Amino acid sequence: MYFGDHSPPHIHAEYSGRSAVIDIRTVSLISGSLPPRAMGLITEWMLLHQDELREMWKRAEDLEPLGKIAPLS
Repeated sequence: MYFGDHSPPHIHAEYSGRSAVIDIRTVSLISGSLPPRAMGLITEWMLLHQDELREMWKRAEDLEPLGKIAPLS
């Protein structure tokens, strides 16, 4: 996430030189592409942490420290 970024709420993901923008609310691809396995792992992680991602987006809008979200275990 980036401070002051545009709507809809989303994350930026990078893997092996490729990048994607993924909607937090729908966990759907907005732009870019990632290999299927990477996209699957990101989707799983986002579904587990949707509430935290929404809160982090709000903090980014308010220019507050974002904190961290745990990785998949």
